[in-house]
Formats: sequence, C-alpha cells, structure tokens
Amino acid sequence: MIFRRKAKNEDTEATELTGTEDAAVEAADSEADSEEPREEGPFDSNEVDPSVLEGEDRIDLGALVITGLPGMELRLQVDEQSNEVQAVLLVLEDSALELRAFAAPKSSGIWSEVRREIAAEATRMGGTASETEGPFGTELVLVVPVEDPDGQIFSQTSRVIGVDGPRWLLRATVLGRAAVEPEAAPPMEQSLRNVVVVRGSEPMAPRESLALRLPAGAQPAAEEEA
Repeated sequence: MIFRRKAKNEDTEATELTGTEDAAVEAADSEADSEEPREEGPFDSNEVDPSVLEGEDRIDLGALVITGLPGMELRLQVDEQSNEVQAVLLVLEDSALELRAFAAPKSSGIWSEVRREIAAEATRMGGTASETEGPFGTELVLVVPVEDPDGQIFSQTSRVIGVDGPRWLLRATVLGRAAVEPEAAPPMEQSLRNVVVVRGSEPMAPRESLALRLPAGAQPAAEEEA
C-alpha cells in the first residue's frame, strides 16, 4: 500500500451552534446509548475489541481506522493552508472510495438531511441526483458536469453513501468504474465495511469534521506525483 499526500483546498463542512442548540446537543450526548450492536461495518470503535484496532492490517488515521485490500493505494487529501487531513481516498485500479467523517447528535442521525442537501447542490451545478437503495441503505447516484484540465466538459457519475453511527456520520463516495459498473463495486463496499470510526468523547457541533491524521511512517509524495 502506498501512502500519498494530495493537496486540496476545501472548506470544512461544519455548522456553528449557539445558545439552546448547543445545550440540546450536550444533553443528547449525555444520554445512554441504547442502539443495538451492528452486525456489519462500518463500526464504531466501541463496537470492536481494542486489539482489533491494533492489528497489523489496520491503518490508524485518527478518526478512521481502515483496512486496505491487496493492491489498494491510500491517498490523503490535505489542505495546503491548514495542513490538515480532510479526506481519505482508497484507490484500486480505476475505482476509488473517498471517506469523510463528521460529528452528529446522539439523539438522531443526519444522513437523510445531508442527503437532501447534496442532491440540491448537484442540481444547482446542472447535474442530477437520484435516490436508490443500496447495501448500506438509501444512497445517492449523482451525475454532474466536470471540467478536465483541457477545458473539456464531461459527466461524472458517483455514488454517495451515508452511514449514521453513534454521534457520527460516515460519508463515502464511490468514484470511477465502481460507481457505474456493479461488478467493480464489491472491493469498495468491502473496504467501507472494514472501516472503524473513532468518534471520541469530546462535545462537537453536528457536521464538524472528525480529525484525521497521517498514518505513522507515511511520507508525502511530490505534488506532481500526487
């Protein structure tokens, strides 16, 4: 597995809470967790044995612990100004899986709300968004216009998957061949099932990005190589 550092300036997806909203979030976070354990991943760190997280096949990225597949590359999208890791990209041949994790209130999931906002943004960009039922529940299929380095416009198809967990939302975007050809999707879906989210106990505003970090021993690639 190759560790690469990809520079990319993107705004963090967070909202500010004040006053009674903030108090409501803290109150919800203090409630006892009554959710049933998951039978399939992605998992919360409290749902797995700690020794599992320290396995040789696991890669600790802070808020996300992932397991790579043979031949898969790990690339990290790093903001050039803040030097913070914003997203994880798992690449296998001509397919990719982008992972981002966000805080959520304990009282309810936020994927349904976020899903509507993503669909509205795709429409605003001149594309289309359709809901479909997938192996992780309701997901989006987006087709949006994208401009390549030569100025040519083409349509890009992606699958956007959301998984609501205990006080977190994991958003996964399937790109490339796996987004349009079902037979290429299983490795991306298995990689998503292997993810463990480490939310932490600190209070956070809903939609605030969970902190990611470079894995131990990772070396940034040259900018032109990334």
